[in-house]
Amino acid sequence: MILATPAAEVQRLFGFPELPNLQPRWNVAPTQPVPAVRREEDGRHLATLRWGLVPFWADDPSIGARLINARGETVAEKPSFRDSFRKRRCLVPVDGFYEWKAEGKRKRGYAIRRRDRAPFAFAGLWERWNGPKGGPALPEPLETLTIVTTTANAVLKPLHERMPVILDETDWDLWLDPAAPLPVLEGLLKPASDALLEAYAVGPRVNNVRNDDDACAAPLDDAPPDDAPTLF
Repeated sequence: MILATPAAEVQRLFGFPELPNLQPRWNVAPTQPVPAVRREEDGRHLATLRWGLVPFWADDPSIGARLINARGETVAEKPSFRDSFRKRRCLVPVDGFYEWKAEGKRKRGYAIRRRDRAPFAFAGLWERWNGPKGGPALPEPLETLTIVTTTANAVLKPLHERMPVILDETDWDLWLDPAAPLPVLEGLLKPASDALLEAYAVGPRVNNVRNDDDACAAPLDDAPPDDAPTLF
């Protein structure tokens, strides 16, 4: 994921009171902390959650590495996600994300961003884990999230059959509303408009999670050479 928009602009757009020290991120990977916007009694607030949902009933938090995404078609029924879908939904602010496509014996990274380069929001679910059942409670609960996915639109289909659910700004309040009917929420879990996004090839720098700068998202023709090992 990419989130490099200045913190003040993210605050203004998503309407939360905190002004956090959000550092530009150009290569956010699963299991890393990511910002998320949640609704509380007094309105929206920003939190930092670990990417990879750990269900409240889990015995081991390592399960989160396998639950970075939740399929929209089954999110209301699957035990790992159904409770969060009903009670704990969030917005995940981003400037873009990556997908990979096999090209010969290698995989080429592609950046997917809005055509106007404005930030947008993934549909997310979050959970709070207090430790394994029957064991001692953690000093502080572990808060994690997953990103809801749907079928790919025409822009993403050449790269991957799935894509994150991108919520229109007019639907943000609905997604965060704890009283929203579940069938209505399920209606939001659809592909983004083909006109919203563009995808372009990037250099190999994005393939190494240790790299986290704007060169990761540079178009292939502009990308600097990278001597770091390539991870596929």
